[in-house]
Amino acid sequence: MVIEVVAALIWDEDRFMICQRPADKARGLLWEFVGGKVDPGETKEQALVRECYEELAIILHVGDEFMKVRHEYPEITINLTLFNAEIVEGTLQKLEHNDIRWISIEEIPQYDFCPADEDILNKLQGSEK
Repeated sequence: MVIEVVAALIWDEDRFMICQRPADKARGLLWEFVGGKVDPGETKEQALVRECYEELAIILHVGDEFMKVRHEYPEITINLTLFNAEIVEGTLQKLEHNDIRWISIEEIPQYDFCPADEDILNKLQGSEK
């Protein structure tokens, strides 16, 4: 089973937002970019705006695509599209996540991310193969 997933790369000057998954979900307490599944009838951009509103109470402006990743977990395969995005309205709230952080590229190694984000993190660090 393949699931279409979207996520947002949101910058605040030289730091970007990461969110820690809830402990009771798959890959609990790992860090990820905010986002979620694309529902039937939604564009990827619409799904990303909806997910960020549901999870963080913010409204996004979705920009261009940063990159696409296909990752196979034991129970599911995801096609992840990461978009550049910016917050245009709202105040961040932890409606679903365990924690939210703003980190610099140099701080990436200090966090345990979901495996699907590995290629994205490598690209951010400038070491993509």
